[in-house]
Amino acid sequence: MTVVALAAETQTLWWITLAVGLVVAIVVVVLLQLLFAAVKRIERNVIVLWNTATTVARNTATSWLLGGTATALDELKAEALRHDALLSGVSSARTTRRKEPAS
Repeated sequence: MTVVALAAETQTLWWITLAVGLVVAIVVVVLLQLLFAAVKRIERNVIVLWNTATTVARNTATSWLLGGTATALDELKAEALRHDALLSGVSSARTTRRKEPAS
């Protein structure tokens, strides 16, 4: 059996290459962990935003009805004024009858 030995310089270059590879691997792992944490933060914020947006959508689903509110209020006001005029007429007629002297 033959043992092949490398020159000291070649061995040094291999150790340097392995050390650089190890450093690169550690840096990649750290960067991936940072990326993973950022993605998790984004995911949490998207869920909160989605819940808020659906709540806003639920609360404003009937806001298109507000356009007809002014018209309905005008009609209600007109009806109330008609009732007021009618009741005022009835009330004033009763008052005039009571004030007339009996013949």
